[in-house]
Amino acid sequence: MLDAVDAALMRALQGDGRATFQALADGVGLSRTAVRARVRQLVQSGAIRIVGVLHAGVVGMEVLGHVSFRIGGPVEPALEALEEREAVTFAAQTAGRFPAVAQVRVADDAALTKEMAHLRSLPGVEGAEVFRANAVYKDAHSSVRELHDIELDALDWRLVRRLLKDGRASYADLARQVGLSQAAARSRVVRLLDSGVVHVTALVDPTAAGSNEQLGFGLHCRGDADALGSALANMARVSFLASGFGRYDVVGRLTAPDRFRLVEALETIRSTMGVGHVETWEHLRVHKERRGGERPAAWNQS
Repeated sequence: MLDAVDAALMRALQGDGRATFQALADGVGLSRTAVRARVRQLVQSGAIRIVGVLHAGVVGMEVLGHVSFRIGGPVEPALEALEEREAVTFAAQTAGRFPAVAQVRVADDAALTKEMAHLRSLPGVEGAEVFRANAVYKDAHSSVRELHDIELDALDWRLVRRLLKDGRASYADLARQVGLSQAAARSRVVRLLDSGVVHVTALVDPTAAGSNEQLGFGLHCRGDADALGSALANMARVSFLASGFGRYDVVGRLTAPDRFRLVEALETIRSTMGVGHVETWEHLRVHKERRGGERPAAWNQS
């Protein structure tokens, strides 16, 4: 059973997956040895995976679209077809106005238009509405930090691929993997992290963490959508958040351990200054969710 200290460690590792054990210990008031043991248990139990997540811009997938589907008949055939689409990073059967939603990541607006044409032709789909994200504030499966323009060579990509699998790999291990000195490997990793190319974070298993409830929401805001997005991103229950154009001004996702806390978080959003109309949809079943390190073939780099 996870306690308050485990929860605090998970939050800290979501912010910086390579934080030192001493820094983590200082944050929760335990010894370095005790924190090391707790983190190891969290990883071994499957409660968290500490991995690197790429910035979508590095691999030319900068445009994100949230798609709401109108479907006639069973939803399963459409979800199965969505799972096969390389551009689809998330798909779920939902309760609400739309029986299914999905997120797609593509290179540009022309690619989004092409992908939407295909999605509208899927089995049972009678229509689809797209929200085109302009700014992503929170996304557990992609780095949302500012991306600085840097040149990546083959050694950099080898380090990135290693971090995608094991975000807390030691500098000594990374050095052996790519044939560099430990100092050179550390310098390159720090550069990759500081530039926003990759962000090391803890991906939390919702079941292990007791977060069994998920709710999607779309907001119409009064005033500045960017300011509202920045404010809501600080909420602990918000697991995804973006502002943009289309059916909504802001789209997000709430994750909570039970209905009470889910409703509590939703009420907090409704009472936030700048929020107008709120539309929600319950995620009955998540059919596809591409997690950090699980990149499609088109994203592979030599």
